Amino acid sequence: MAVNPVFSRIDKEASRGGYAGVGSQPSGYPAAPQGSPTVPGPNFQPGPSESLSSEQLQQMYAQASAGPVQTGRVTLDDVVVKSLVLFGVVLAVTGATWFLVGDQPGLTMPLWLLGMFGSLGLSFAIAFSKKVNVPLIMVHAVLQGLFLGAISPTFNAMYPGVVTTAVVATMATFAGMFIAWKAGFIKVTDKSRRIFGMMAMGYLVFLLVNVGASFLGFGDGWGIYGGPLGIIISLFGVGMASYSLAVDFDSIDRAVSGGAPQKYSWLLAHGLIATLVWLYIEFLRLFSILQRD
Repeated sequence: MAVNPVFSRIDKEASRGGYAGVGSQPSGYPAAPQGSPTVPGPNFQPGPSESLSSEQLQQMYAQASAGPVQTGRVTLDDVVVKSLVLFGVVLAVTGATWFLVGDQPGLTMPLWLLGMFGSLGLSFAIAFSKKVNVPLIMVHAVLQGLFLGAISPTFNAMYPGVVTTAVVATMATFAGMFIAWKAGFIKVTDKSRRIFGMMAMGYLVFLLVNVGASFLGFGDGWGIYGGPLGIIISLFGVGMASYSLAVDFDSIDRAVSGGAPQKYSWLLAHGLIATLVWLYIEFLRLFSILQRD
């Protein structure tokens, strides 16, 4: 969850000058459906067998230019709708898992590990797949719900109210980062993307090492977070996840303005929800450490 390869993939395709399946027709002149008269381009010269009546020409030129929906390109509405769908799946599975582990505590750790490692591995499979695989994206959302539904009640039982605090902090940070990015207070550049990508990969390795350390009993089950630097590391994690939101917003904006295929709306939504889950986990850990101390 500490790195989002989905947006890196989309940005690479954009930097190469476009997306597969987009841009094959001149802008504003999409291919006409089979059986319909061809839409004349700027340099159209009708031949003997292509003469059009004045009424046909008038009708064609009176039509509005094709928008993103008609040309099969992603829109902001597409991303918002897909994000809400995935967010709803995560919430539903989280709630169901919460009640399940409440009745059967022995399932907490298996579901926790399945959700954590399953969603992490699947996120890379989705990102590097040559095709947009919607079923895999839905399974990823289910796995994230399993993880959240197993870990949240565990932390809430040890530190009452910590889940509510983490949820409020996550939503507030999401809104704040969007406003700051939109207003230009937070910049996302190619250089900052590269630096963030390297730092995120390093942080991911650190998190995996910490999971191993916690299972071995280091830091009273907290791993490296159980030491004196726990709060500082947690704050760093919150900062990383927060900036990842700005990168996500900027990547979505690039995809929409660059004319990415409509199918990419699922990838964009998947990446955004993954970042939200990451941010929530970082806040959950931070507030738990603060209550513990």
